[in-house]
Amino acid sequence: MSTPNQDLRVSYVQTDLVWEDPIANCANLEERLQGLQGHTDVVVLPEMFSTGFSMSEKGAEISGGPTVQWMKLQAQRLDVLLIGSVKIKDSGIYYNRLFAVHPSGKIDTYDKKHLFRMGQEDGFYTAGQSQTIISYKSWRIAAFICYDLRFPVWSRNVGLQYDLAIYVANWPAARTHAWSSLLRARAIENLAYVVGVNRIGVDGNQLAYEGASSFVTFKGEDMLALHSNEAIETQSLSYEALTDFRAKFPAHLDADSFTLLP
Repeated sequence: MSTPNQDLRVSYVQTDLVWEDPIANCANLEERLQGLQGHTDVVVLPEMFSTGFSMSEKGAEISGGPTVQWMKLQAQRLDVLLIGSVKIKDSGIYYNRLFAVHPSGKIDTYDKKHLFRMGQEDGFYTAGQSQTIISYKSWRIAAFICYDLRFPVWSRNVGLQYDLAIYVANWPAARTHAWSSLLRARAIENLAYVVGVNRIGVDGNQLAYEGASSFVTFKGEDMLALHSNEAIETQSLSYEALTDFRAKFPAHLDADSFTLLP
């Protein structure tokens, strides 16, 4: 059972991905995740970790398919909340769908809202319309995918509804500065921790990725930031430090009200 307001250990996996090969990617990740058992609470994988950022049917699965079953097995075995997005075909429609799989087998999902038109993502996938807030170990976690990071209204922490925002990504190296800058901005403006998890390597479209995965505090300070190396990193997020800062600097009380339109 979780303790109210306990610290949360979060691990991210910054790794290369095998193009459109879910079996190879799951096997590689399973081997790398072995050492996390008992040492973390949440594990975050990159966007489309089973295929890479691919606009084709290859590697697509149903929601209860092999990759999600693999996630359930790993979440239970490691006793963690396991997060990552997968290429999903649902009733003939394709989604870039994030899964947050609890050790109990419970699954929260989020379909990517902002589809990256410059990569033709909007021509292949269908956008989601609903935000997702995950409750885990007394923390409230908002889940987002890659291009969502550029749209602050979608990420707005209305009424402090979340404590941690997680962005899973395949964010190309050419725009690494924007990635790092926007992660810090989202943390500062939303008075929340932010974790950004990006891949490395070169994908099947010959796009290069530099990683630069990050843990960012509610003040916009980097707790840990990587460059292009392959690594698994873990940080403990302090709930007490977060709530103390929010009490001393309650900027959210002066936030502008708004309504999201379809």
